[in-house]
Amino acid sequence: MHIEISIQRQTLTLLNSDGGVKAQYSISTAANGAGCDKNSGCTPLGEHIIRAKIGGDAPLNTVFVGRRPTGEICTPELMAQFPNRDWILTRILWLSGTEIGKNRLGNVDSMQRYIYIHGTPDSEPMGVPRSHGCVRMRNADVMALFEQVRVGTHVLIK
Repeated sequence: MHIEISIQRQTLTLLNSDGGVKAQYSISTAANGAGCDKNSGCTPLGEHIIRAKIGGDAPLNTVFVGRRPTGEICTPELMAQFPNRDWILTRILWLSGTEIGKNRLGNVDSMQRYIYIHGTPDSEPMGVPRSHGCVRMRNADVMALFEQVRVGTHVLIK
């Protein structure tokens, strides 16, 4: 099982071990485009793995800050109260780059940049780049993906 993320098509494809498509989801990557530099606000390219799975027992729309549930459930009212929050919801798949000098270590480390695949408010558009670097998904989609992958799953971002 592995994941391919297409920045150009704004899709995440889950492939089985034979390369067959198990699922495909519409996503949203970085508004700043592709790039691996720290503080760039870009989605990093290249080979990654899922370093950690966070939130497995959390209810739909659980709000996370610093990879910890806040105790809040995202609602339109909560979003109005905190209009500038970068909403990380439901599940987190924390990515770690595997290519030294490209997306691992130094000024290009995806893990140290806190690059995730995560849920976002369902009011946010998919299929258009809008994130701050992460890969955003619909909450139901990230829940389904979370159940099908394990720590160590290979992720290619291209």
